[in-house]
Amino acid sequence: LPIITALKNGESVTFEGKELFPEELCTPTDPGPVFLVLECPHEGFVDAVCQNETFQKYQEGVPEHQVALVIHMTPESVLRDCRYQQWMERFGPGTQHLVLNENSSAVHNPRSYKIQTQLNLIHPEIFPLLTTYQSKVSHTLPLCLLPSAKAVSHIALLPQEAGAVCPVPIVRGECLLKYHLRPQQEWQRDAVTVCDPDMFVSEALDLPDFQTRVKECKESLSALPGNASSYPEIVFLGTGSAIPMKIRNVSSTLVNTSATRSLLLDCGEGTFGQLCRHYGEQVDQVLCNLVAVFVSHMHTDHHSGLVNILMERRRAFAALGQAFSPLFLVAPEQIMPWLHEYHNHCEAILGDIQMIPSQSLVKGCENIRPKAKEFVSSLLESYDLAEFQTCEVQHCKNAFACSVIHKSGWKVVYSGDTMPCMALVQMGKNANLLIHEATLEDGMEKEAIEKTH
Repeated sequence: LPIITALKNGESVTFEGKELFPEELCTPTDPGPVFLVLECPHEGFVDAVCQNETFQKYQEGVPEHQVALVIHMTPESVLRDCRYQQWMERFGPGTQHLVLNENSSAVHNPRSYKIQTQLNLIHPEIFPLLTTYQSKVSHTLPLCLLPSAKAVSHIALLPQEAGAVCPVPIVRGECLLKYHLRPQQEWQRDAVTVCDPDMFVSEALDLPDFQTRVKECKESLSALPGNASSYPEIVFLGTGSAIPMKIRNVSSTLVNTSATRSLLLDCGEGTFGQLCRHYGEQVDQVLCNLVAVFVSHMHTDHHSGLVNILMERRRAFAALGQAFSPLFLVAPEQIMPWLHEYHNHCEAILGDIQMIPSQSLVKGCENIRPKAKEFVSSLLESYDLAEFQTCEVQHCKNAFACSVIHKSGWKVVYSGDTMPCMALVQMGKNANLLIHEATLEDGMEKEAIEKTH
């Protein structure tokens, strides 16, 4: 109502012939608790943060300017910086500090963990248990980053570094963790997502005939002839369509050609997260083993995870102390304007790739650029391949499938998205493994034609 709005704004009003003043009807103004949200992406910004005058009035100990909570969206390297630690300390002991960075490893998709845990009972090798992951960036932090007694009990204590002297409470971010600013300032984690593997297993074992069927399945599998070779090993990181789901991520398949070499077939959003959940603490070595990425076409569910893979791969080389080598990118050349835009306006990434246009690997192509030809030779040598070939498929413009033939004789063919087409039929002949799309089920032929699947 206009009258209430005026009173809230400090104005007097006339009601039923009587003048009313705000102080007669309104409680005293309460500005509410102060909280800060701060993003400091790397150490180069630390001085600017520490010297920013806007923050200084909140660090002078004045009660009305007491900060209840500071949310730090800062990498671990910034959090360890002594300048940043001293700046944090100036807020005083009454301020809580929430950290959101690469070491926040909370589970945000318990349904995925539940399904995988239950499938693991059927075949542990095909469905390994998922894990959580924290960056291998050093976790050694000064005492000033240890939680105080005021921090809630569930927060894991960080290791101490000798000689540190500035205790500051810190809380690691968790999915659905809450901080109430009023009426009482406190942490609340009743909605935090958790995984209970024992409950997942118990739920599966309670299903009628489950244990009998699992036993029958394992007996049937044990009767099958074994495979003497461990490679190629195929890890399906995502087989879903268009958007991530709780049971399947978007397109991405890791092909381990040996113990030290891997190839990524498509790279949709969340691919790095899937690698983390599958490999856990070994993910950095997996990234260093990754020599090439094949992007089938320019729909974002097939390539929007690429930039993160490039950045994490560079970090992994540094973390493991290994010499960095650029990634071979086999993709439609139309991907380059997007990569150039990101390189020019966000982060430098072009030095992380060696581009091989998919068009240049189509059988019979004669206009391959000399540099790309050199990259192809290096690619084949890196994987010990006899051939890496592409063919155009019927989906969007500039959509490709690929065929990989190893010198030992095995052949893997990957379709990307496509309608049935003869080029893929020909390239798929005599494959040991054909990985093809199956976006739409029987009875949805009309929609498949409309969407070129």
